[in-house]
Amino acid sequence: MPRENEIYVNLPVKNLDRSMAFLTGLGFAFEPKFTSDSAACMTFDQNIFVMLLVESFRKTFTR
Repeated sequence: MPRENEIYVNLPVKNLDRSMAFLTGLGFAFEPKFTSDSAACMTFDQNIFVMLLVESFRKTFTR
C-alpha cells in the first residue's frame, strides 16, 4: 500500500524482461515483492518508484 509522499510512475513496455535487463544494466534495482510476469517495480529513489507494465496488462487499468 503506497504511503504518503511516495510517487509511482506507470510506464508501458513491450518486453518486460528486456526492459528490466536494460535498466538493471544502468544500475537500477527491482523490488521482487512487486514484480511478476506482467509488471515490475523499479526503485528510482527512496520514495519514487517506476512500475513497468506489459502493454496488455496496462490496458486492463482503463476502458
